[in-house]
Amino acid sequence: REKTVKRTLLTAALLSVAAYPVLAADPVVGMFKTQPGDDGNYAHVELYECGEAVCGVIRKTFDGSNAEIASDKIGKRMVWDMIAKGGGHYSGGKIWAPDREKTYRSKMQLDGESLKVSGCVAIICRSQIWTRAQ
Repeated sequence: REKTVKRTLLTAALLSVAAYPVLAADPVVGMFKTQPGDDGNYAHVELYECGEAVCGVIRKTFDGSNAEIASDKIGKRMVWDMIAKGGGHYSGGKIWAPDREKTYRSKMQLDGESLKVSGCVAIICRSQIWTRAQ
């Protein structure tokens, strides 16, 4: 009987360890609202785990009056290859800026419900503060 109890506890412990990666979703995963770009429009970008990195795709676009608009950018990848470095920091990835049609070497920093994204192409750099969308 004692062996059965020990075996059951060991099995439960092993299962909980095996399930840990599924239960420990990256804190940056979710929907974020970008700041308006050069064109005055903004987007909702869904960040998700893609392998060991974080990626993001544009799910909705809005004009300056907060009206949802149709766009050929919906469904396009905006963030990819962001690697968690700990403490809410991510780097090594790329961010595509739809308003300028440019891709930047980028990093991100999560602070509560705000995500600072920044990146550079050569010596030209940009940054935005994205907020978690409800």
